[in-house]
Amino acid sequence: MKLTSYWLDTAPTFEGTPHAALPGKADVVVIGAGFSGLSAALRLARSGASVVVIDRGPVIGEASGRNGGHVNNGLAGNYGMACARLGEATAARLYEVFNQAVNTVETIVTENAIDCSFRRCGKLKLASRAQHMDALRADQARLATQVDPDARLIEAADLGGEIGSSQFFGGLLYPQSAQMHMGRFGIGLAQSVLKAGGQIFENTPMIALRREGSLTRVTTPYGAIDAGAVLMATGTSRNGPSFFRRRIMPVGSFIVASEPLDTATIAALMPGNRNVVTTQNIHNYFRVSADNRLIFGGRACFSKSDRKSDIKSGEMLRAAIRATFPQLPDIRLDYCWGGDVDMTVDRLPRAGEWNGVFYTMGYSGHGTQMSVYMGQRMAEVIAGNPQANPLRGMPWPPIPMYGVAEHFLPVVGAYYRIKDYLS
Repeated sequence: MKLTSYWLDTAPTFEGTPHAALPGKADVVVIGAGFSGLSAALRLARSGASVVVIDRGPVIGEASGRNGGHVNNGLAGNYGMACARLGEATAARLYEVFNQAVNTVETIVTENAIDCSFRRCGKLKLASRAQHMDALRADQARLATQVDPDARLIEAADLGGEIGSSQFFGGLLYPQSAQMHMGRFGIGLAQSVLKAGGQIFENTPMIALRREGSLTRVTTPYGAIDAGAVLMATGTSRNGPSFFRRRIMPVGSFIVASEPLDTATIAALMPGNRNVVTTQNIHNYFRVSADNRLIFGGRACFSKSDRKSDIKSGEMLRAAIRATFPQLPDIRLDYCWGGDVDMTVDRLPRAGEWNGVFYTMGYSGHGTQMSVYMGQRMAEVIAGNPQANPLRGMPWPPIPMYGVAEHFLPVVGAYYRIKDYLS
């Protein structure tokens, strides 16, 4: 079993800009070569700006290349709870933003002819308990009248047409959701940036960031760049201003990919061929890849991703697969990997400007579509249109007791596991 991301291992090779070509000036420097940074760079480069993207590692080496392969619409969690917390108008506006984010991904795939198996498959949220189905019914009634008339319930008696498992009590289907090969999409996006005239410097960390008059100096080991504007698109990176570090909590998410399964087995396991997510507090999410692998993930271990936690989480996910699909007692896992999710205190992303630096981050597990979308929107903001940012004006409180909070994540995980068990 390889301890590496399936998406990255099966992606095309990419060759960035040589370090010797690092310029002394640029209209925009983008820090972070994930989906946010690359999406912003593509739009800026095509508008005629000189754009430099730097990253401490390879292109899409972090969350963008280490996720579950879902491109889902809709907010994280329950829409009714979002209405209660944010107000109906704000919740509805943000729901539509997430819908537009999926459309943006599809547009970029089409316009740039990126071969990434993009497909509108729908997301199926499965009720893990009977009372969870009651909550899904209430949510669907609200969605149908306010923001998503296509969302529909699937009762337990009809689940056999969607999934070959008897572990669930029904589900809620969001037809607008999609899926794709994250590695091929990311490399295709990076290649499009280069074709548009942008420069991408891999393995080029930012080591200093300083405002100098109307410019911002970004210092790297290979030289400094004086930028007219800087976009921080760094996710969980600890290498940046403390303002961002105190508002982002890195939470590990872990995924396994099975051996390729035969067509008959796939048809029996996942006849609906959807993106699937379960309703537990410690939920699982899964789908089938284009080469018939079961891609199965979850918050298996509430710690940051490293070799030890990845291996431990892989075995926990193997057990979760067997519980979901008892017909797979001896399934072989070819890949196991983890990544860190950039969580905010309210699980909503943030984007704006701080001390002359633009930023977009905090996608909280819904980053595939939102990172691509917000990269485009922040490119427009940098070009002079502040109204293009749909998240403008949202307060962003720091995480309470940030310095010690991440050390208690395993305790938080244990609490939610007990809560799931008792329910």
